[in-house]
Amino acid sequence: MKETYTKETYKEIVSVFGKLGLTAFGGPAAHIAMMEEEIITKRKWISRERFVDLLGFTNLIPGPNSTEMAIHLGLERGGRIGLILAGVSFIFPAMAIVLILAMVYVNYGSLPAIAGMFDGVKPVVLAIVAQALYRLSKTLLKKKEAIVIFTIVLALSLFGYSEIPLLLASGFLTFVYFELRENRRKTLVVEPISLTLLFLTFLKIGSVLYGSGYVLLSFLESEFVLKYGAITAKQLLDAVAVGQFTPGPVFTTATFIGYLIHGFSGAMLATLGIFLPSFLLVYFLHPVLAKMRASKRISWVLDGVNAASIALMAAVSIKLGMATLIDVPSLLIFLASFFVLISTKVNSTWLILAGALLGFLL
Repeated sequence: MKETYTKETYKEIVSVFGKLGLTAFGGPAAHIAMMEEEIITKRKWISRERFVDLLGFTNLIPGPNSTEMAIHLGLERGGRIGLILAGVSFIFPAMAIVLILAMVYVNYGSLPAIAGMFDGVKPVVLAIVAQALYRLSKTLLKKKEAIVIFTIVLALSLFGYSEIPLLLASGFLTFVYFELRENRRKTLVVEPISLTLLFLTFLKIGSVLYGSGYVLLSFLESEFVLKYGAITAKQLLDAVAVGQFTPGPVFTTATFIGYLIHGFSGAMLATLGIFLPSFLLVYFLHPVLAKMRASKRISWVLDGVNAASIALMAAVSIKLGMATLIDVPSLLIFLASFFVLISTKVNSTWLILAGALLGFLL
């Protein structure tokens, strides 16, 4: 029997992910932490175990993790229409903000001095991620095998090992471990870049990119600075900076670059190109996850990947903490935010706004 969804469900999806698109600062780990708070803790759309499964699954496919998580969650809550609404609602606010900043950049040659206020936001974001890690770890790290994988992957990630080999190795080794245990029991060309080429280039990047914003930077430099000479290295760094300090997906860097090259049309096509693969991958691969959980052996692989995913999230948090908590004010903001989060039910949005205000004043 075909499942039906109400208008209220669709409105809720738009409201939740629209708000996240406006307030989710700090990159994928922070975005996912805020989704965990909003979707699991507050609204209980799905179980925390299911959330961790989705997180592990998104780490195995290319594209922006937090955007794909939003799309997965929209599909879980509202079917195919929910998938589209969640993805668009999460992407659009960030895209609009980045587009406005790109217009300012083109007209004035620089950005307004707004980055200072985000110094106050970063410790708050770190506290939100730490709280989410605590809750997710309680759900996932119940078996000694998961704890071992978490510890090893966390250490290797902090030493600079790439996340994709760690995820794949974790899944494979977990499978081998349980399989063995089971068996024992049994026995540069510089030329103008066209709109079509712009779209196709971002479509390619969105289809194959794994990893962090630093990996995205490498792809963008290779394509638009070195290969086509469409933008300068300084423009690229400015574009990535805007994508980093604005809320929502970091991949909205594409919006900025698209606008620099081909104005409004370029911004729209670049955004569509880099995010379209995420919608398609989630739509076609989402049903596979249920089959993976239904298979005992493949479920072992997913358990290993999930443990590695939480470890990578923890590693990102530690690195973010080392870069963020560099003075007494930022440390105090982090500690105060973390205390408020674990002792009250305050909406994290208010903490982010308070952090922005403190960052601006300090």
